[in-house]
Amino acid sequence: MPQVNYLAVLVSGVVIFILGGLWYSPVLFAKPWTRLMGKNEEEMKTYMATPEAKRAMPIMYGLALVSGLVIAWVMAIVVKHFPPLSALRGAEVGALCWLGFAATTSYATSLFSMQPKALWLINSGYNLVSFVIAGIILAVWR
Repeated sequence: MPQVNYLAVLVSGVVIFILGGLWYSPVLFAKPWTRLMGKNEEEMKTYMATPEAKRAMPIMYGLALVSGLVIAWVMAIVVKHFPPLSALRGAEVGALCWLGFAATTSYATSLFSMQPKALWLINSGYNLVSFVIAGIILAVWR
């Protein structure tokens, strides 16, 4: 297994986590995502105020951070197999990993769960941008 820069993995994982917060915020896609999930803003606010949601949120955020760290760690291993390393090569590897693994599996799942294609685009778009950014960071930070 190739040598991994764990500081770069940590930073990439945190960047993925922060991007998720921004991606699903009102700044970007919160409104269409909420609508496509079959909810409205009031329902979301009501749910977020429940004791169950307040207990679950720290765990959900923690698991989202762990997920970002795992993505970054695996991406660090994969990127090292595609020299010469550069920002462009990292972006290419990230995009190919997204296309070959995340996009295809999530698309098939969305087909059978009858989710709107626009919901898949929002969710999968987040994965694409995450993978590309992580690939860039991990390729250039040696």
